[in-house]
Order: sequence, then structure tokens, then C-alpha cells
Amino acid sequence: MWPRLVANKFLRKRLGSNSFVADFPSNDEETLIRIPSLDKQQSLSHDNKETQNYKVFASTWNVGGVAPTEDIDMEDWLHTPNTLCDIYVLGFQEIVPLRASNVLGSENNKIFTKWNSLIREALNKKTPYQDNKLRKLQSISPDNDVQISPGFRCIICKQMVGIFISVWIRSDLRPYIRHPSVSCVGCGIMGCLGNKGSVSVRFQLYETSFCFVCSHLASGGKEGDEKYRNSDVAEILSRTSFPRGPLLNLPRNILDHDRVILLGDLNYRISLPEATTRLLVERSEWNVLLENDQAKNGKKLRSPAWCDRIIWCGRGLKQHLYARGESKLSDHRPVKAIFSVEVRVLRTLKGIQSFFLSERFERITSHFEMSLNDCFLCSSR
Repeated sequence: MWPRLVANKFLRKRLGSNSFVADFPSNDEETLIRIPSLDKQQSLSHDNKETQNYKVFASTWNVGGVAPTEDIDMEDWLHTPNTLCDIYVLGFQEIVPLRASNVLGSENNKIFTKWNSLIREALNKKTPYQDNKLRKLQSISPDNDVQISPGFRCIICKQMVGIFISVWIRSDLRPYIRHPSVSCVGCGIMGCLGNKGSVSVRFQLYETSFCFVCSHLASGGKEGDEKYRNSDVAEILSRTSFPRGPLLNLPRNILDHDRVILLGDLNYRISLPEATTRLLVERSEWNVLLENDQAKNGKKLRSPAWCDRIIWCGRGLKQHLYARGESKLSDHRPVKAIFSVEVRVLRTLKGIQSFFLSERFERITSHFEMSLNDCFLCSSR
């Protein structure tokens, strides 16, 4: 049995799986509005497009194989004082223990379903600030009939062994999400199994492409172990691949996307003796620690290090917050960041957006449904 499981896991994880779970259909044909893409002539016209700013919350957490409890403090993790974000990207490592049965066997979705349930409850819990923010958005809307939805929905979530990523977006933005896709790269046992590696997700919001990479790199605190982490990064960048789309105009590789955020337990350490490292931490001598950071060049008694990180690239991304939560569910703390992102929008879509989110559209569709019902009753007679 085990040889067959190993062979199946080897083949499947080498190719990766593009299936994922979401609150909405993944088929672009089933989205609420078909949004025109920029063709070559339009892309050269600056008068035909403009940018809108959105807030993105990104976080990574190695939960050490510990299942979430009912009383876990999600608000400490997801709380963003005076900031209501539009997109939440939450990456996990070790949502299940990395034992052989989990690495080689079929994936159990009970744990990630539990995490998603807790995330849903936390994000959709109203606060006074959220209510005030929504009223402000309503007041500055170009159309007084526009109703801004306070709810958040999951557009992509994907698990590969212990690596799990979940992406949530404001409900009223969902019609403008296109081409969601995932790509899994296993870098663990035999260089392909999913105990280490990455799960990358991509989608397009209006005319701007996003790619989020949740990764768990090779561990090890000995001198020279960083070369294995560097090798994992090279594998992730070279093997991650997304479909080009029917017009062959979508980005295929991670760095081809407009906005890229990589988060995870990268496991990079500080190349100093433990006693020296702890002394420098006590003295807050961060510059010395950074100079020796590998990424720029029972009870676990490890030297302090910045294992869990969020890094990014791409124009139109600006970081406003980089902090950690204080949950002690595992020996890692959740790390979180907030970004403002510029998104390209066709001018013609602003009117479409206002219309489809307006009460007028609701009245039109309701009237249309009533007319269809009347016709059905007449034909039945």
C-alpha cells in the first residue's frame, strides 16, 4: 500500500493540482459581470483607464500541527485598528502534523474547514468602525443607490499537506475577480512531496493581476542549511505555473504578475552563535542582526530568528503595517502586514459597477422576474 501511495503522491505533487475551494464558482463564465479586458489599443491609452486604491491584509502563521480551539482569539490576529481592508490573504504552515500518514496519505479537509469557519466568523463580525467606514463609502459613492456590502467571501482556498492559503474579498468586489487559479510545488521528501514547498494563488482584480505565494521552506539551523532554503526558492519560482487563459495573455510565472506577495515560514536564521544573538536582541541592535540574516546574505531551545516573513515586489504596492499577533497556539507567532495597492480600472467599468450594485438594478431584475412569472402563469392556463 505504501509504495502505491508514494508513487501517486510523487506524480500528483510533481504536477500540482489546480483545483481549489471557494464560496463562488471558479468558472469565469459564471461570474456576475463579464468584464472586458484591455486590448493592445486600449492599453496604450491612459485616458481610458485610471487607478483605484485598495487595502490588502496579508498574514502567515505556522500553527505547529495544532488544531484551532473554539476559544482561539482570532480578533488579535485579524484586528486592524482603524483600517478596513478589502482583501485578506491568510497563509498557514503545518495545519496538520508533518508525520508520514499526512505527507503520503490523502489530505484531510476537516482542519482547514475549521480554520475557514473561524476566519469567516471573524471577518463578518461587525464592529462600530466597520459600520462607520461603510457609511463613508456609501456617502462618497458616485451613485447614491450603490449598496456597499460589508460581507467577506472566500474566493480561493487550497491545502497541500500542511500548507494552506485562504483568500477573502469584500462581497461587492467579487464580480470583478477573474481568472482565479492555484499552483502547488512540493519541495519536501524526494524533492517533490508537500511537507515543504508552496501553494501559490493568482487572480485578476479589474485589470491588475495578483499573485500570493504561501511557502514553507527547508528547516535546519546548522551552518550551510540556508542553501537548501535557497534551492527551495529557486524550485518554487521555476516550477510554479499558471494557465495562460484562452487568449494566452495571462501571466504564467510568479514574477510576471503585477502585484506579488510571498509569505510563509521561510526558516532563514541568523548566522551568529545563540548567546550572541540573544544578547543583541536584548540590546535591540537590529542592524547587526540584519547583517547576519541568512535571507539577506520536547521544548525547542532555538536561537531567535525571523523565520516567518512577508515580502513583496511590484509597483503600486505600499506597506503600511508590519507586526505580529500574540497567540501562543504554537511556538510561532502570526506575522501580519497591511498594504495599499493600486488597481487599474477601465473608466467605462465605473458606470457598470455603480449600476450593477445599485437598487435600480435590483428593481429591474425583480420586475423582470415578476414578468417571467406572469408569462408562466398565463401559459399554464
